[in-house]
Amino acid sequence: MIKADHLCRQYGTSFAVQNLSFEVQQGEVMGLLGPNGAGKSTTMKMLTCFLPPSSGDATIHGLSLSQSLQVRRLVGYLPEHAPSYHELDVDAYLQFIGKMHGLPPATCQDKVAEMSKACGLEQVMFRRIEELSKGFRQRVGLAASMLHDPKCLILDEPTTGLDPNQIIEIRHLIRRLAGQKTVLLSSHILPEVEAVCDRIMIIDQGQLQALGTPAELTKQAQGGLLLHVTIQGSGEQLCNHLSSTFSNLEIQHRESLDNGDTRYQFYHPDASSALAEATFHAAVATQAVLLEMRQEKASLEDVFRELTGGTSCT
Repeated sequence: MIKADHLCRQYGTSFAVQNLSFEVQQGEVMGLLGPNGAGKSTTMKMLTCFLPPSSGDATIHGLSLSQSLQVRRLVGYLPEHAPSYHELDVDAYLQFIGKMHGLPPATCQDKVAEMSKACGLEQVMFRRIEELSKGFRQRVGLAASMLHDPKCLILDEPTTGLDPNQIIEIRHLIRRLAGQKTVLLSSHILPEVEAVCDRIMIIDQGQLQALGTPAELTKQAQGGLLLHVTIQGSGEQLCNHLSSTFSNLEIQHRESLDNGDTRYQFYHPDASSALAEATFHAAVATQAVLLEMRQEKASLEDVFRELTGGTSCT
């Protein structure tokens, strides 16, 4: 597991990361979101011992970051722009990485074959890395990060440069790893984070803004329940019936359509209220014809914009 305790990274008088504390449980996939300059990459570089913290500490499966060599053996790291020796072919490069991790020759050969298959590299194993597309180079970096069978994977934008099919393949690979390895990944593709991650943390200006499951975060941002309803005719009786049922009900919008129907927006401050069910029963009681009823929910993008001042997620 990963446990960060008041991690700070300071440059001069400014902080890239400030008092950042969180835990990633063993076998969990944690997503890391934040706008440009939020401190995501700096956090990952500290956790992988590429940068020392200015203060605070973190442990990787019980080992402090001060135990750099031992921590590096436990961690597989994929930077956003994965480094490699472009003059080597894929097989030679992965064999070299395996030797650097101290894998015995037979084990190294088996792991190269296993990771090349897992990352979809079998067709390019004997092509030079400089000849590969950006997507394939990213796959090579991902395979290299997993060769030594690390307990923890830290992935910075793992699907950068991949086409939609490749993104789905890497997403499935990460989900297969869930339960076996502790995974921390950053991504600017919000649907990808929702699909892959068990929990998500959002940071801004180096500080933690929110942490929870996608459902918990969207519920936090919801604030209330908004219901879009279209009624045949005026719908006045239905509105009166609903208002008598919910004392806090607000009719935020009323629009008369050209065909004589009416479109409403009902709002209730309690997001867990049974407004949709009550609207259905009110329609039955008043013999109103419901043409449309749609509940508007907060998305992860809404949460992100709310917590980071509306900046884009990159």
